[in-house]
Amino acid sequence: MDTTLQDPLVGQLLDGRYRVDARIAAGGMATVYRALDTRLDRVLALKVMHPALAGDGAFVERFIREAKSVARLDHPNVVQVFDQGADGSYVYLAMEYIAGCTLRDVLRERGALQPRAALDILEPVLAALGAAHRAGFVHRDMKPENVLIGDDGRVKVADFGLVRSVDTVTSTTGAVLGTVSYLAPEQIEQGTTDPRVDVYACGVVLYEMLTGGKPHAGDSPAQVLYRHIHEDVPPPSALVPALPYQLDELVASATARDPGIRPHDAVALLGQVREARGALTDAQLDALPPQALSAEHDGAEDRTSVIPRSPTVPRALPVDADPAPDGVHRTTRLQSPPGPDRRRPARPRRAVLAVVAALLVVFGVGAGVWYINSGQFTKVPPLLAKTEAQARQRLEAAGLDVGRVRRAYSDTIERGTVVSADPAPGSRIRDHDSVALTVSLGPQTVKVPDVAGQPLAKARARLKAAGLEPGMVTRAFSEDVSGGSVISTTPRTGTERHAGSAIALTVSKGRPVDVPDVTGDDPDSARQELADAGLRVKIATGRVDSEFDKGEVATQSPRDGSEAAEGDTVTLTLSRGPEMVEVPDVVGDSVDDAHDALEGAGFEVDEDRGLLGLFGDTVKKQSVPGGKRAPKGSTITITIR
Repeated sequence: MDTTLQDPLVGQLLDGRYRVDARIAAGGMATVYRALDTRLDRVLALKVMHPALAGDGAFVERFIREAKSVARLDHPNVVQVFDQGADGSYVYLAMEYIAGCTLRDVLRERGALQPRAALDILEPVLAALGAAHRAGFVHRDMKPENVLIGDDGRVKVADFGLVRSVDTVTSTTGAVLGTVSYLAPEQIEQGTTDPRVDVYACGVVLYEMLTGGKPHAGDSPAQVLYRHIHEDVPPPSALVPALPYQLDELVASATARDPGIRPHDAVALLGQVREARGALTDAQLDALPPQALSAEHDGAEDRTSVIPRSPTVPRALPVDADPAPDGVHRTTRLQSPPGPDRRRPARPRRAVLAVVAALLVVFGVGAGVWYINSGQFTKVPPLLAKTEAQARQRLEAAGLDVGRVRRAYSDTIERGTVVSADPAPGSRIRDHDSVALTVSLGPQTVKVPDVAGQPLAKARARLKAAGLEPGMVTRAFSEDVSGGSVISTTPRTGTERHAGSAIALTVSKGRPVDVPDVTGDDPDSARQELADAGLRVKIATGRVDSEFDKGEVATQSPRDGSEAAEGDTVTLTLSRGPEMVEVPDVVGDSVDDAHDALEGAGFEVDEDRGLLGLFGDTVKKQSVPGGKRAPKGSTITITIR
């Protein structure tokens, strides 16, 4: 059955611009559609956040901020972000559409790949991540689903939706974002992220390409996480004996459990990959892989997950723990131990106490206290995108109090509705505790200040003080505004714009001045004439041959007749005099031959025939004797008899 027919967005025009044509994929945080940009008439991919997340103002603000960061990654192996916006409850990214498949599709169909193919895919992935790492970002969710292979063979990294700055903390709620099969040990235990978590994930992806299966398997996500923390990734040659040791070393280096001994970022790992490739023969690179491993790819371990850190992922969780039967087949959010509201078979009180004691040991004191006191807690109801009055009613109905209410600007959340709550909706909270609310003031708009007539530096400072950004500067002549000061802004003064908008500035070049012609003048006269016109003078260090006498102005820049701004500089180049050239001897030559010789040497030719030479064709005399030197371009007169 075609599920896209049931998708309410298919066939809709989003934000008055993007026509949604088909659903491509659905993930844990967003759905991706193929769409047409009706304004530019181009096909693109539209990534739309799930409504449950789109209602979380803090998440949306982070989504927008991170989208802007990724848009700055101009790299041929990164899926480009064209636009970002919101239409009602739909928050979206408009991205480059890649016709082709994902690396996951390739692995499902073919299983293990030849080493050459695996490295051909890994290298552009590392180049893309290296650009991100050097720009200060970490992807955090590298996996085959996020490696796109175009029909033209291009490899691109997608879904930077979890990208974060290198120095930012992953989560403030104790949760780890990522996909369990590719999480680095430090992500699971401390939630810390730096470029080395992407290096670890790429090592796991390389292992998977070389063997056809993941290095750590388990009946539940918890078991997979346990193995990431406590077990090394095995060498791929353990499953594929024909693989050379260089590939084992590459995987071991990238997936070292101690991040301190991994390559420090994707650029460093790319260097190791190229070194390993260079050490392999063509036969080793093109060795046929074994039949694909029989691991089922049901997609559960391949989905981005929100995984609370300790106590829900205990360091000492046994590998053979009894998981939920379908634990591996769902998007994973590992929960705290079930509360007493779950129905359980009756058992003696002593057995119940033993279970509680075991939980205290395995899940930590915090989980045990939660278990004992669960009856004193409730959950914060859904509040996001509700009006302040609706939020108050819901909190009162849940037996909770309204705490401090603050107001904040938001480009995406409607004015008067809840942007965020603390604790967040769904959080466990004691009965009668208070919940703080942040209510949207709508988009922050400011009026463009009047900066006309102000010096450029001062105008820029005033725009920033008003919450706007100085934009492109265009310069123009002005009879009224002095040079270097602002003539006008675009948009004009008084126009309302969102805070942070760029304002273009037109800056005066000063009063226009017609540049006079000073070629042939001596330098002092030329300097005075230009100064009288309001212009400055610079004498070039070099000199040129010219028709003008030595020391006179040979050329000027700008030329005469050009317009310059008052106070602009005109550069003068002085003459070292005309070039002196030896005059050919043409006496006795025919008139035509004489012309050819003299003009070929760079002279002008004049004829003196008189009455006797009207019908003659022989040169009897020349004004400058042959062998003498004369200024190039000067006129030589020949007498004809």
